[in-house]
Amino acid sequence: MAYDLSDVRILVVDPSPFRRMLICDVLKAIGVEQFEAVDQGTTAYSAYRAASFDIIIAEQVMLPLDGLDLTRMIRTNPDSPNPTVPILMIAASPRTDEVVAARDSGVTEYMAMPFSVTTLYNRLVFIIEQPRQFVRDGEYFGPDRRRSVKDFLGDEKRSGEE
Repeated sequence: MAYDLSDVRILVVDPSPFRRMLICDVLKAIGVEQFEAVDQGTTAYSAYRAASFDIIIAEQVMLPLDGLDLTRMIRTNPDSPNPTVPILMIAASPRTDEVVAARDSGVTEYMAMPFSVTTLYNRLVFIIEQPRQFVRDGEYFGPDRRRSVKDFLGDEKRSGEE
């Protein structure tokens, strides 16, 4: 692990004290020196507004404000200091509909638990090195869902006039 994460500021949001401790221990192990951990979405939004974070790692299932609601608040509230902050959503045994809901709320990346140290490290490096453009389309504001834009060279390519 050669990427220097010592200057990356991360907010960890998870209602489970054990998982919060585990995530923070992993962050320390991969060289993250600046992080804050909170236990719920409402506390997270206050912490997010009070300090500047580069990445947010949030559990999807929380009460009273879950990870999806937190994401929507960060993306759309007029008082949000950085609506484009990358959000890494984590969930235990996520179902397809949960992943789709997270994507539709504006989550940057999604990761299932349990995860390895290497998996979290690689995901953080990916978020930093390959930032996603943000789009606004109707009610949606969040990262562009397309991972890459490829040139289509076939006969059925759309013209610029359509």
